[in-house]
Amino acid sequence: MTTDESPTVFVIDDDAAVRAAVQGLLKSVGLRSESFGKPQEFLRRKRPDGPSCLVLDVRLPGVNGLDFQRELADQGIQIPIIFITGHADIPMTVKAMKSGAVEFLTKPFRDQDLLDAINQALDRDRLARQQQSDLAELRKSYGTLTAREREVMVLVVSGMLNKQIASELGTSEITVKIHRGHVMRKMQAESLAELVRMAAKLEPSPYKK
Repeated sequence: MTTDESPTVFVIDDDAAVRAAVQGLLKSVGLRSESFGKPQEFLRRKRPDGPSCLVLDVRLPGVNGLDFQRELADQGIQIPIIFITGHADIPMTVKAMKSGAVEFLTKPFRDQDLLDAINQALDRDRLARQQQSDLAELRKSYGTLTAREREVMVLVVSGMLNKQIASELGTSEITVKIHRGHVMRKMQAESLAELVRMAAKLEPSPYKK
């Protein structure tokens, strides 16, 4: 039985024997997988919410795997890719890795090499998903700040003292302290250093004035 959080390995290869072999390997180590003969079939598939990665053949009918990698990026589909090919060359490998591929394996490859690459890719996707979730929570907290609290936050993380902020905003120091307290509470920041880190993560969202 699988849940939305179960990892899924997608396999795109026009060779049915390769697809079956890879899926058999993944099943032997308890990994869920889905395979496709064409990239278009993968694009039509709604991806589950759990971590995933893509094992992609470089040479496919009608499309080059590297071009498909770029197409996914252009569509905002972020999924770690492991390339497999029977016709590798150095420029091709370099291009794939520079574009963010996790690994580039030449057929025939060792089962363990593929499994190692898949585990690395799934770990990368888990981390990316966690970071996205954390950022969403941060933006939600930031959205609860009033306009004046946002102004105070900008000045606080820039290193200004309460007295300087009061002068900048034309208000009293006690009012700044109150706003600053609201900012720390709403952002759930336990220190100035933590608030500064939060502000950095919010860039380039509509954080600055």
